[in-house]
Amino acid sequence: AAPGSAPISVTLDLPDGRGENATNGLLLAMLRAAGPVSDLIFSPGRAPQVGMHGKLIPVTAPGLSQLSADQTRRIASDLIGTNKQAITMLREQGSCDISYGLPGLARFRVNIFIQRGSCAVVMRVIPTTVPDFATLGLPAQLEEVANLRDGIVLVTGPRGSGKSSTLAALLDCINARQACHIITIEDPIEFLHSHKKATVHQRELHSDTPSFAQALRAALRQAPQVILVGEIRDRETTEMLLEAAETGHLVLSSLNTLDAAKTVERLLSMFAFGEQQSVRRRVAKTLRYVVSQRLLPRSEGGRVAVVEILKAGARTHAYLEQADDPRQNLLQIMKDGHSEGMQHFDEEIEKLVRGGIVDVETALKHATDPQELRAVLQECG
Repeated sequence: AAPGSAPISVTLDLPDGRGENATNGLLLAMLRAAGPVSDLIFSPGRAPQVGMHGKLIPVTAPGLSQLSADQTRRIASDLIGTNKQAITMLREQGSCDISYGLPGLARFRVNIFIQRGSCAVVMRVIPTTVPDFATLGLPAQLEEVANLRDGIVLVTGPRGSGKSSTLAALLDCINARQACHIITIEDPIEFLHSHKKATVHQRELHSDTPSFAQALRAALRQAPQVILVGEIRDRETTEMLLEAAETGHLVLSSLNTLDAAKTVERLLSMFAFGEQQSVRRRVAKTLRYVVSQRLLPRSEGGRVAVVEILKAGARTHAYLEQADDPRQNLLQIMKDGHSEGMQHFDEEIEKLVRGGIVDVETALKHATDPQELRAVLQECG
């Protein structure tokens, strides 16, 4: 079915109290009902839905027009199983994050939450194999990350832009090239990394450790050369990432920021005003890469990744230490940094328009500076 088309009709064995096998059958039927599914959504009063290319498509079955609150509760219960931490979080905080797998078939990042007194479930489909650079359409120059010995590498973008996949590809590249110790701290664990040249230990929030900060403190005593933290969420985690980078570790993490300049602003904003100058110096010394990405709809269907790269260098270091307009400075650094492997969003979007991959309306909607991009496109015909 094409995105935005009519509901997909399948035969579903819906949960009716028979337990996990019924839920697994439902998940499997939904995955097989459509093409490249990114999300599964279960909401009371709606048919089950699959996400494809950024759009939601209902999946219906004979006799089923919508899920009941009891059915979504049963699905949530089957997914949580005996995970006591998740049960406690759902009761006390109203939502919980877990991972779930269909052995040999699929893995999911799951968020279960309470809305209007009933359960709703959103499941992000995680590929069973770690993606490579070519599959994700990542620039080849990012393989240089595997040669880094210390510092911070940040992958940023809005939710659903593929940050976890990019982090997994970067980590796999390091795993294949370096005989080192890698520790990941994730909420929840998504991609499963096997030992290659590196030894990889993956820790999951709540089931293996109570917090990112506590796991990071422990990691510094576990002799890793590389540490991956799934997401930077607070000042304490940021402080510990800076400390880890300053003590000779290579640290990979993600932030929900739109571009490289916004990423620097976000890091600084986590600290009090009086601390920001010293933090700016620490970031300047430890930041190695900011890789920002967006997913744009293709003209002929599907989506394409657009990647912005800010790389450490003498100019980057100098500008990060200054308190002047860092947004414009960093953008100019990326514009001037082609020979160093840097690139910025609007120029990459312009290339997609020229290649007929993305239409002009879509390009302007996702551009950092739509007016400037429009002028460039008009000038070039």
